[in-house]
Amino acid sequence: MIVRSKVVVTMDGAPIENGAVAISRERLVDVGKFSDVRKRHSEAEIVDLGEQALLPGLINAHCHLDYTCLRGKIPRQKSFADWIRAINSEKAKLSPADYVRSINEGFVEAKRFGTTTLANLTAFPELISRIKAPIRTWWFAELIDVRDPGRANEIVDLAVEKLRAEKHWGLAPHAPFTASPGLYRQSAEIAPLLTTHLAESRDEMSMFHEGEGELYKFLKEIGRDMSDCGKRTPVECFSERAGASNRPYLLVHLNELAENDFGLLARSKNLSIVHCPRSHDYFGHSRFQFEKLRDLGSNICLATDSLASNEDLSLFAELRGFRGEFRDVSSEEALKMVTVNPARALRQESALGKIRSGFIADLIAIPISGSASLFDRIIGFGGPINWSMIGGRIVA
Repeated sequence: MIVRSKVVVTMDGAPIENGAVAISRERLVDVGKFSDVRKRHSEAEIVDLGEQALLPGLINAHCHLDYTCLRGKIPRQKSFADWIRAINSEKAKLSPADYVRSINEGFVEAKRFGTTTLANLTAFPELISRIKAPIRTWWFAELIDVRDPGRANEIVDLAVEKLRAEKHWGLAPHAPFTASPGLYRQSAEIAPLLTTHLAESRDEMSMFHEGEGELYKFLKEIGRDMSDCGKRTPVECFSERAGASNRPYLLVHLNELAENDFGLLARSKNLSIVHCPRSHDYFGHSRFQFEKLRDLGSNICLATDSLASNEDLSLFAELRGFRGEFRDVSSEEALKMVTVNPARALRQESALGKIRSGFIADLIAIPISGSASLFDRIIGFGGPINWSMIGGRIVA
């Protein structure tokens, strides 16, 4: 099959006007000018997308589809600890069937907005067998042992048992304030890929660095051992928990950083950072230190987080939110944060995130019009997507 479009945005060099790709089974086998690709594959069926841009499918590096059903149900709270109380109250009303429905609805919405790969955290890995994901999915079991750190090994073993049947999986010790050092160590020994929430809120910084604040009070009330508080930043706490394993991690948020944290982050080459612009705005966190993290050479990705703190699952909207704050970042560089960079974070830089011969044929097409630059027009796209391909199969 040959797919032709007005422009092919490869994320692997300059866009190709009147471009085309050739596809065999699930892989791209040729990329170039339409006339050249057609000559080299003269027997292939041609799909002409007309006046559209062909892009690599978008990659959402952090999402909680469990909470799709919570859209609009949690107003902004006075503190992060209050938000935790609010979401726990909402979650208590949900049944396993509610979660299955929520996850399925989330997949449909993410796909509609051009996401073809998603890193999804779920608190219920036992439900995965009841779900048929319509897009490429990395399943991360979200792990918490704040009330019973003595069960760390058991918690990890149970999660892995539910995940092993999946092609792509990992473990997600929730955060240093809810996951014990043992849970982090055990997860790192077993999982091929890890993710964790880190330095998300002022409450978290106050808890670990000053030994005070609303989150400190809340966790102390529920019986957490608070002896690790008042001594270090959340990043320092994570560094101690992660140890010297140098395991690949997706670090989500990193909103509250002290100056010495940047040196710790710079030491590891296996860390990727995930920023969720609209969820960040919902909580009113401190300004994301994009420039300093970029200067460290960090692999920075954008993601939607959950609909408990966001409006929808559109990565195009995240791109617009990000560029609204970081105006000196080009639209092309921003687009890499939902294609090239998350592919690298998932260790798929040789298969996903670009339109290149040999890569998997995960593609989307969007109409482009107007006089703005190509990449500005792409980021301005409001959706939904009307054509996409996953693994060489047209799915919309």
